[in-house]
Parts: sequence; C-alpha cells; structure tokens
Amino acid sequence: MRFTFLLPSDNLSGGTRVVAVYARQLADLGHDVLVVTCAPDPRPRRERLLQRLMNWGRPLADAVPAQGHVALSGVPHKVMDRLGPIGSDDVPDADFIVATWWETAAWMHAMPGAKGRRIHLIQGYEVWFGEQFIKPVHAALRLPNIKIAISHDLKRTIEGAIGPLGIHVIPNAVDPLQFDAPERERKARPTVGFVYAHAAIKGADICARACDLAREKLPDLEVVAFGTDTPTASLPLPQGSRFTLRPAQDRLRDQYAACDAWLFGSRLDSFGLPILEAMACRTPVIAVPVGAAESLLAHGGGKLVDKESPQQMADAIVSVMTQSADQWKVQSDAAYRTAHGYTWQDATRQLLQITQVS
Repeated sequence: MRFTFLLPSDNLSGGTRVVAVYARQLADLGHDVLVVTCAPDPRPRRERLLQRLMNWGRPLADAVPAQGHVALSGVPHKVMDRLGPIGSDDVPDADFIVATWWETAAWMHAMPGAKGRRIHLIQGYEVWFGEQFIKPVHAALRLPNIKIAISHDLKRTIEGAIGPLGIHVIPNAVDPLQFDAPERERKARPTVGFVYAHAAIKGADICARACDLAREKLPDLEVVAFGTDTPTASLPLPQGSRFTLRPAQDRLRDQYAACDAWLFGSRLDSFGLPILEAMACRTPVIAVPVGAAESLLAHGGGKLVDKESPQQMADAIVSVMTQSADQWKVQSDAAYRTAHGYTWQDATRQLLQITQVS
C-alpha cells in the first residue's frame, strides 16, 4: 500500500520521531512511503507560538538541527520550498494519507480522495497556544477521518472537551535496538538525569530545582542532562551537571543508562517518550502524572509525584537513592519489562489493522 505522511517540519522532537518510526516500519514491511514536510523553519513554529502567545519568555534556539528524525530515518522525504500549507499538488496519489498535526489535518481534508484515505495521527490536544486556537483545533479534530491518539489520557482529554469522536488508541513504543542496556547495579555515586529544554512546558526548571533540593540530603548527587537547547543563565542547570547538546541518536542509551533515576517534570505532554526510553535502558523514572506516565509506571518501574512540585520530586530522588540495592533492582527490572513488552512492530500492526477495519 502507499502511505503519505504530512508533517509541519522535520526536527528532533518526540512527535517527529514517532512519525519517522512509523514511516520506517511501514517501508520495512514493503509499503511505499513518503513523508512530506514544510520548509525548515529557523525556529520551530510551535516553539515560537508558545513563547509569543503564552509569554513564558524563555529564550529559544536560533536554529534547528540540519537533520531531523525523518531525514535520519532514511525514508523517502520531500521537503517543501515554503512553510505551508501542503496542497494536493505537493503529494502523490496514495492509499492512505496521514496528518500529524491539526493544521495538516485541515490541509489533508481539502485534498481529493485520490490522495488517500484520511488518517489523523493525534499527538496532542493542540490548544496550548491560546484561546484563539481552540476553535480551529476543535474543527480539525471533528473532520471525518480515522483518528488515532498516542495515549488513553490524550483520548480522554480530547473527547472530554469535544465529545465522542471514535478515537482509536495506539500507544507509542521504543526501538529495542536503540534503547537497551545490560543489567547493572545502582551506581556508587547517585546519579539522576533529565531532558533540558527552554520551553516551559517541558518542565526542565522543575527537574533542576528538584536536583538542588535533593542535594541538601544527597550532597554528592550527580546530574546528567541532554537536549537540543543550550543552557542559559535564565534557566541554569544544577551546578556541576554533565550536559550533552544534541547527542547522536545512537548515544542516547548511554545518557539514560548512566543514571539511577530519570526525571520527567513536563507541564504538558501527550505521551512522554523519554519516560519509555529511560525505562528501556533499565532506569527507573520519577515522573509527574502527565501523558502516559501513570500507565507506564503502573507496574513498578518508578514513582509518580505531584505536578509542579520540585520538593516531592526531590523527596522521590532521595527515596530511590537510599532504598536498598535489591529494591532498586526490582524497580529497574520492572521498568525494563514494561518498555520491552511492547514494540513499534506491535504498534504498526495495530495501525494496519485499524486501516483495514475502520
């Protein structure tokens, strides 16, 4: 079958990774796949909107990496010469066309049927940017198509706001070859990590503050962080942190596996791929109940803490680092089993099943 994916841009975000993985999986199964993205934006559009409309004031990176997840995946990729919209003349005829963002859903709806049966891969309740976006986002979500959300929490949130939409749920997974680690003991020097990002929704400030508070009881606590943004004085990392800017994709496992616990403090997230990636590398996760965190940690692979509570996160860090080595090993093993018990191949099979019966 022929699949076309519509994406606003190619970058290193979690949502783009999901699209790239689906495209790669389908191509490996023998399907014809094309990902169409708009021209590179000096600043990702979503980040610019977040800063302007919500007035968070965090500095943003001046440029995006030269290659995003789609380019790195090696799937056929067409880059537009403009920021959008993507029109019917820009895409080939296909069996299925997949929108991955509310604007692309609207662009897809305007295309003739020859461009493919319409699928909306919903990766967020995309009203984050302000009240003026609620109406167009809701209109895009109501368009007739096959709707697939990446978490049950996202489906509940959207249908709680709009009403029943017949949304299917296919949770995200991780690549077990990219994210894996051998069994290990807890480190002699306690070590935690988190993803550093300027955007306030990512909660890097919460994680950093939690580390500072935890050091009051664990003065030798080591902090590891990585991200696509350079740390700034307005959003500093804890003193002495080891930071890696845009690590190579094949080195991400080393970042996760270097830690005894991974922190996830996002204020808003539809899934939270770093939770699953860390768990796949045998690292227990301390997370706020956002996105898929509750379901992913339901089997003992970490701890949940209240949203926007650096003190609770700090207390959890201390708890994880001071429990017995055997207790930590139980958490590590549970995290690994959860992450490796469901694969992208499983997710892709579900996607193909839904396209056949819907």
